[in-house]
Amino acid sequence: MKKSLFKIASLLIVLCVNTISYAQDFQGKAYYQTKTTMDLGEWGGREMSPEQKKRIEERMKGMLEKVYILTFNKTESIYKEDEKLEAPGSGRGFGGFGSSFTAGPKYKNVKTQEVIQDQEFFGKEFLIKDELKNLEWKMGAETKMIGQYTCFKATATKPVDNLDFRSMRRRQPDSDKKDKKSKDSTKTGDETSANEDPMNEIEVPKTIEVVAWYTPQIPINQGPDDYWGLPGLILEINADRTTILCTKIVLNPEQKEDIEKPEKGDEVTQAEYTEIITKKMQEMREMYGGRNRGRGRRN
Repeated sequence: MKKSLFKIASLLIVLCVNTISYAQDFQGKAYYQTKTTMDLGEWGGREMSPEQKKRIEERMKGMLEKVYILTFNKTESIYKEDEKLEAPGSGRGFGGFGSSFTAGPKYKNVKTQEVIQDQEFFGKEFLIKDELKNLEWKMGAETKMIGQYTCFKATATKPVDNLDFRSMRRRQPDSDKKDKKSKDSTKTGDETSANEDPMNEIEVPKTIEVVAWYTPQIPINQGPDDYWGLPGLILEINADRTTILCTKIVLNPEQKEDIEKPEKGDEVTQAEYTEIITKKMQEMREMYGGRNRGRGRRN
């Protein structure tokens, strides 16, 4: 343990000696490629033809693979999607469903411990304001190069929002549920359709393990998305099925960009926003179930 700590301290000293000088007007930009993997086999993909799988993967690509830009200074950052035209037909998911949850810029201030998220939900804009929450990082001695930067490894356990589609998976039935499913299979069409609800097939883990790689060569405690709190810019995140990787860094660009707080939308806390969305999703589930019951009666 002492040997590992000595190794970390020695490397940090060397890196800090060689690091760049940070003036009061220091600013930088980091470009991140994000990718979330989804196993179609969990969602009936085993019964699809290769052509069907390919079409679905192309339609999902716009939602699962994105490019973001983190603009930062010594205390503030703004993280937003790189605006570009999407390929025709790519969309943001099945039938454009993903566009109903469009996330706008995310502002973080590590000095005031403030985070502000511009979020759209089914055409309504929200301004989510809350305290900046940090993870309990465990520092490691392992290092690797990302581009020209020496990065250190850190790990943490992160709570997961029930609405985070990136960690959604098909619920694995236990033996009791299997028995119930077997009994349900003997029900009439009307009884079965009345109980069908696709959301019952989905589950989200309560926590996930996160691996971060940060570089002390850029000594600010910022990072992509929700991540921050390490003694250097976070260049890579591996969280459950999602990878966020920095592909380009520009320090002190000639054209400085103002880091402004998002201001549009109905102001809510994260807890209030989650409650609003959960209620709306429940209404949609009830509507879906109602249509199913109606079809069962007509048959």
